[in-house]
Amino acid sequence: MSSPTTGGPSIAGRMDRLPLIGTHRKATTAVGLGLFFDMYEIFLTPVLSTALVQEFQLSKAELPLVLASTFLGMFVGTLLLGRLADRIGRRRAFLLSLAVYSLFSLLGAFSTGPWMLAATRFVAGIGIGAEPPLADAYLSDLLPAKRRGRYIAWAYTVAFLGVPAAGFLAHWLVPAAPLGIAGWRWMFALGALGAVVVFLLRRGLPESPRWLAATGRQAEAEALVDEFEAQARATGAALPEPEPARTAPRPAGGLRDLVAAPYGKRTAMMAAFQVLQTVGYYGFGTMVPLVLAAKGYEITDTLLFSAVTYLGYPAGAALSLPFVERMERKHLVIASALGMMVLGLAFGLSASTVPIVAFGFLYTAVSNVFSNAFHIYQAEIFPTHIRATAASWTYSLSRLTTGAMPFVLVPLLHAQGAGVLFAVVAAAMIGVGVDIGLFGPRSTGRPLEDVSER
Repeated sequence: MSSPTTGGPSIAGRMDRLPLIGTHRKATTAVGLGLFFDMYEIFLTPVLSTALVQEFQLSKAELPLVLASTFLGMFVGTLLLGRLADRIGRRRAFLLSLAVYSLFSLLGAFSTGPWMLAATRFVAGIGIGAEPPLADAYLSDLLPAKRRGRYIAWAYTVAFLGVPAAGFLAHWLVPAAPLGIAGWRWMFALGALGAVVVFLLRRGLPESPRWLAATGRQAEAEALVDEFEAQARATGAALPEPEPARTAPRPAGGLRDLVAAPYGKRTAMMAAFQVLQTVGYYGFGTMVPLVLAAKGYEITDTLLFSAVTYLGYPAGAALSLPFVERMERKHLVIASALGMMVLGLAFGLSASTVPIVAFGFLYTAVSNVFSNAFHIYQAEIFPTHIRATAASWTYSLSRLTTGAMPFVLVPLLHAQGAGVLFAVVAAAMIGVGVDIGLFGPRSTGRPLEDVSER
């Protein structure tokens, strides 16, 4: 076959002409299950916050540290592993992240005090931190252009089942303490066990052919795409002629590429977006149990209400499926952000059980239409050689912001109440809409190479 520098068929063109094949479905499932544990981790510590306060007699100063430790680790992991994925490959970075996470999540189950708990949660966060941007980059690389959005949305629909799973497991395990062992310890151990299963599944995934071609490993890329085309032909699919190559292989990009033209404006746009969306998205999810406690509900009620509210996460992810390929993704991000603004204010101002649960469920449902849209969007607007780095480094700001939020939002809740807290959330979501509306490129249904070049 022709080299990509001679105008012959490109790896990208050959992959974009493929129908959905078994490899695409297997990759979507394995990535979705890995993301399941990322979501499980994100909501695990806040869901258990009231139980951990009782277990370790945490002070008002210690609680934010424990809540923030996982997210600070995620920030570090996102920076390190996202950059590594553009150098050693998506698959190797995936396996490394799961190995670190599973080990330290298990160690966290044996914590003897708040400092050991915070330390193990921090290192577990390093392992799981880069999971979403790595997943976004890998699936964007692998999936054909016209199915890219829908199947990434499917992966996140699987992922967000981890949120109610954390809520309902906490509601059941915390009071039960099976075998005399505290329920929160079981939850950390279950997260570690699940990560081992995902690790084994991902060992069978192929490397990204786009990444192989972009780094000059053309023969390996062609061999993989030959296998994909054989799978497609075995189903009776007719493959149209691929687009010719337009660019030569490029080495993994340096950080300088993120701020150089034409990508500097996109990097700045996504950096601002990640800070603002975190206040709205994770600010709500991580604060729900504490907001409910501040409204006077008991620990068992807050865990149950949180679990019911968290059912909106997978429901919203599934709700996004009909829209992510039919509606321009930047517009879907803006519309859902404004919906979050309205519903967040309604939740914060509610004073009785029925509207609290109803608005909480609706908020989380709309927020995951938003989440699916932006996870697809953040990877597809950058070129292959810096895709994982760009998605990870901008996404890392969301991890850092989430880590800082307990130190800001918990005092704000106690001092000003839920109404003011969710007014801050609303202002952040308005900022999201302005940022993406003014500076975001269109991307739905377009080949990655077109989106990243214009």
